[in-house]
Amino acid sequence: MSDEKTKARRALTRATMNVLDGWKLGSDEMRALLDMPDDVRARAFHRFREDTPFPDAAQVLRRVDYVLRIADALRTTFPRNPQMGGRWIRQRNRRFGRAPLTLMLEGESGLISVLSELDCTFAWDRTGSHA
Repeated sequence: MSDEKTKARRALTRATMNVLDGWKLGSDEMRALLDMPDDVRARAFHRFREDTPFPDAAQVLRRVDYVLRIADALRTTFPRNPQMGGRWIRQRNRRFGRAPLTLMLEGESGLISVLSELDCTFAWDRTGSHA
């Protein structure tokens, strides 16, 4: 793997860990949310905060993309209160009938549902409505 690609993966990992730490998720929640391979233990998240990139697995990278897009949408939704994103994902949402985090932990479709709720352009692209 090239040095530049490794640096990019490390930066992506650090950005994702900052989001997950900001949301105050535990390591088990992080493992489930990112669909980490079975050989990734809870203690690995300390290394991810430092300088170890996430595993180069397609499902992990896809979920990282969803998480970062959700975080970005929450920053847009709550521009004056950065802590509100972590609060929003834990509060019961009337559209989902439960907390968005609960839905996201159920699988990739939950991440997609939450992102669709927060980012209308993502929902628009998924419907195939654009020309």
